[in-house]
Amino acid sequence: MRRRLPAVLLLAVLTLLPPLLPERHLATFVLLALAATVTVGVSLLMGYAGQVSLGQASFYAIGAYAAGLLAVHGVPPLLGLLAAPVIAAVAATLLGAPLLRLRGHHLAFATLAVQLILLSLLAQADWAGGAIGLQGIPRFSIGGFELREDLGYAYAAGFVLMIAVLIARNVIESRAGRGMRAAATSETAAAASGVAIGGYRLAVFALSAAFAGLAGGVYAFYLGYLAPGSFPVLLSIEFVVMAVVGGLGTIAGPLVGASVIVLLVQALNTLGTQPGMPGYAPAVLSYAVYAIVLIVCVLYLPKGLVPPIRDRLSVRPATPAPDHV
Repeated sequence: MRRRLPAVLLLAVLTLLPPLLPERHLATFVLLALAATVTVGVSLLMGYAGQVSLGQASFYAIGAYAAGLLAVHGVPPLLGLLAAPVIAAVAATLLGAPLLRLRGHHLAFATLAVQLILLSLLAQADWAGGAIGLQGIPRFSIGGFELREDLGYAYAAGFVLMIAVLIARNVIESRAGRGMRAAATSETAAAASGVAIGGYRLAVFALSAAFAGLAGGVYAFYLGYLAPGSFPVLLSIEFVVMAVVGGLGTIAGPLVGASVIVLLVQALNTLGTQPGMPGYAPAVLSYAVYAIVLIVCVLYLPKGLVPPIRDRLSVRPATPAPDHV
């Protein structure tokens, strides 16, 4: 029962919280849930597979553009949304086969280069709207039911987050999850034990891309408009910061990290758009916050926010010795 309690609490929050939020805060909830979905994959990739990706927003973009293009060309939105994670996972598999031969900062720079190349291609591709962007994406609908209000998209975003969390938890508790943890600790020992390190890493890379693609599909239908500028390199850095702040290799970590960073960024955007502030203030404040938060976490919370809290809650007080008369 204790193992199911976090999932039950998450389901309760995702179900009960959206109707209680003011209308102006529902957009923040949607973006937070989508960011958390992507960060669940980043946490798996970095915490269990031991790989650093600075291009996760590229798979977010692939899923968004896949769903948007299919919907614009007459494919039912539900099919477009289902295709988004599949296309993102296939792209990750094709790219990951050569890229995952790299390690450490080499892999990080390679994934960053992938995103820069993708953004350049999207800006030049007329079939994707070019630099102007893809317009006219219809609202998400199933049969005759169409999502028009932010509340509906809040539930949709919460639903995909719940799917990502449940899949990630099952993967972590599976034999493959144990193999990934062993590989992250010692590749030599894991390989000697028969762990297919390369296959597991590629599978996790594709799975994390699928999470990002699914979130990107919801994002496309929610906004109804996509442009290369919607997926900057800063967004990939944001996902990494969320995973590190919350705690790598945990399920609750991405949720906590996404909540902290999204709410903090929203507050800074409000501050940066105040009268008298320069136009570049929001971006500068965001970069500064990411740097400060990372430094603080590395120095004082190297495991993130969730592991220390979890360890503190799991410590039981010692049972006093019985008195002897």
